[in-house]
Amino acid sequence: MQKLSFDFKLFIRIWLLALTLPFAVSAHEVERRDAIVEAIQKVAPAVVNINSEYQVRSRTSPFSGFGMDPFFDSFFKDFFDPGYDRRQKRSSLGSGVIIDGKRGFILTNAHVVTHAQAVSVVLKDEREFQAQIIGIDPDSDLAVLKLDSPEDLPAIEMGDSQDLMIGETVIAIGNPFGFSHTVTTGVISALNRSIRTEAVVYRDFIKTDASINPGNSGGPLLNIHGNLIGINTAIYAKAQGIGFAIPINKARRIVTDLIQYGEVVLSWTGLVLQNLDEGLAYYLKVPQGKGVMVKQIESDSPATRSGIRKEDIILSMNDTPIRSMEDYHQVLKGFSVGSTIQINIQRGTQQKSVSLVTKVFPENRAPELMRRLLGISVKNLSVLNRQRHRISAKTGVMISEINPNSQLAEIGVEIGDVIRQLDDQKIANTEDFTKAIIKSRHKKSLVVLVQRGGQGYYITVKL
Repeated sequence: MQKLSFDFKLFIRIWLLALTLPFAVSAHEVERRDAIVEAIQKVAPAVVNINSEYQVRSRTSPFSGFGMDPFFDSFFKDFFDPGYDRRQKRSSLGSGVIIDGKRGFILTNAHVVTHAQAVSVVLKDEREFQAQIIGIDPDSDLAVLKLDSPEDLPAIEMGDSQDLMIGETVIAIGNPFGFSHTVTTGVISALNRSIRTEAVVYRDFIKTDASINPGNSGGPLLNIHGNLIGINTAIYAKAQGIGFAIPINKARRIVTDLIQYGEVVLSWTGLVLQNLDEGLAYYLKVPQGKGVMVKQIESDSPATRSGIRKEDIILSMNDTPIRSMEDYHQVLKGFSVGSTIQINIQRGTQQKSVSLVTKVFPENRAPELMRRLLGISVKNLSVLNRQRHRISAKTGVMISEINPNSQLAEIGVEIGDVIRQLDDQKIANTEDFTKAIIKSRHKKSLVVLVQRGGQGYYITVKL
């Protein structure tokens, strides 16, 4: 029998290799654990999957065979058999991010939860909660939800979207097409971009080449340190290979209002402005494309106490140039009630800076506002009026006065007609109407749903 020889040197080599192998693997893992990996591991527990359930109506009008416009189907529901109105459940998926773990607040897109009857939220560790909708702001496409949890939830750390750099690396996390916690990366392609949809123009977006698809909506856009710099949105259906996000600095002010009031409260300045056309700019010696003119100052308003006068030219607000009324309204949205704004004005050939402290628009001024914007006064419907117009309870207000020179009167609207909706806000009583008209005071136009008898008409009024 051959005697096996023992190679001591080979044994030592194998033994040393066995000892160093774990360290070599660990070192290799460290090499791969870059800033992106660390940011994702840090933030992922705060990213949630949102499932919204809502109902859609499916009707077959009893008059559909007679060539009537399907638009009028919506008015049959109040007095036809309930079986005529068929409802089907639908669901949609989106993303969100926990911004306050102690109170359970989640930030997401408004279009993810709009019209939802029930919203469920699933965390990365597969815990599921029923969420409460705290507030929705369609104008910014943001919404805040709340989870009731017996313990603190993982939350994200807010960043600063004011100092972003074009070309810097960003990370998007969400649930595109239902694939939970999907990560995409890219760079910031542009800042302060606008998106025009069929219904509205969204402004001041972050543009990135990180893929953002349906289901990503409401998820976080992160910088390389894992800080929240934006909320991803997929409202732009034509986007291919690009994504958009709402800057977090813009979202902060909206979130504060949604948590405190349930809606965004527009600050009141008391300034009534008009754009400068070429002739007016020449007459006032203002370079064309700069500034807006003060047309009127509402009495006992923040503007009266600021020292601003009629025919002053507003050039900038907190160093942001104002070139049009649209600029003014967009900038004003960034200031909460009680904010101090430094306004640079031109008066004659002189420029000066004044301070203005914003306030809440007084509700007792709403009747004056509705007469100025729409030329009408309204009152609640009586039982008799509801029967005459075939309208169910808690729906609509009746026009009690109308200016014969107003747009509504020229179109044919009369005293006794019923207003059921302003834009997307349904009107149940004068309180709803007051809130809707105050919220609409900075808009260029307003869609009014007017009903007379059993027929309704959508009318667009320029403000």
